[in-house]
Amino acid sequence: MKFGLKTLLGATAMIMASALTAQAQTALKWAHVYETTEPFHTESVWAAEEIAKRTDGRYKIDVFPASQLGKEADINQGLKLGTVDMIISGSSFAARDYKPIGVTYFPYIFRDPAHLIAYTKSDVFKRLAKGYEDKTGNIITAVSYYGTRHTTSNTPIEKCGDMAGLKMRVPDVPAYLAMPRACGANTTPIAFAEVYLALQNGTVDAQENPLTTIDAKKFYEVQKNIVLTGHIVDHLNTLISKSRWASLSDEDKKIFVEVMQQAAERTTKIIEERENALVEDFKKRGLTVTEVDKADFEKNVLDKVTFEEFGYDKADWEAIRAIQ
Repeated sequence: MKFGLKTLLGATAMIMASALTAQAQTALKWAHVYETTEPFHTESVWAAEEIAKRTDGRYKIDVFPASQLGKEADINQGLKLGTVDMIISGSSFAARDYKPIGVTYFPYIFRDPAHLIAYTKSDVFKRLAKGYEDKTGNIITAVSYYGTRHTTSNTPIEKCGDMAGLKMRVPDVPAYLAMPRACGANTTPIAFAEVYLALQNGTVDAQENPLTTIDAKKFYEVQKNIVLTGHIVDHLNTLISKSRWASLSDEDKKIFVEVMQQAAERTTKIIEERENALVEDFKKRGLTVTEVDKADFEKNVLDKVTFEEFGYDKADWEAIRAIQ
């Protein structure tokens, strides 16, 4: 009798404890548009698990890759609506709410990935990030290197003028248009998930993305010329929605930020390692990899494109260029 009662009480206690744990656990959604093989996903999964550990399981974060919760514009909207808690997205989308932060997409603003990372630790970045956060309430918790953007094409390209008349897919983001238009290309905005098909069926003749993305999305299957224009040293932000940030305790905010920054550092390291190997790898696959005169491209951009037409401040561009 006593044994049965103890067993019953123990079972009841366990059920109650489980119920309390389940009740205390908060489920969060983390969305992005990248493939499951890319570090933007694998390191987000790592971060989700790490946050769960460091908060004693109080948060269960599900990561939704490959546009499962919508294209990049959709998940940015979801961040505003509170239907998604965290996203990985470029400053180009943040610039739709606060234009000055998009200056980092002006061609040839960064020398290399190290310059980009130095910028993310600078007072210029803090000011621009605060401008975005003040406008939206969303918080930029971390920045990762996305890759240096290059061009793939059906035809060889060696100088800026070779792009004249080329139908080129470019994201529907103002600063991304600067280099192609300065070189005379006809730009076409096509959703990221639809680029492969557009290249395959000839809707466009060219596109631009980092080497790692060209590899992950298999664009090399339908474009045999890789042109190292290196026009944008790209990055992605990890963002938390205004409503979710407000719900976190100061202690949890610290944990989220620390873990997300660690994930961003891990991502950056992986991307740099992969990029360093891909040029030779693409050559081995039979692709034509072409070095270009970047100075020619940069001169055309500066001669033909103004900062004001994008809503950028030239002083921000100059301050970022000066960072060592």
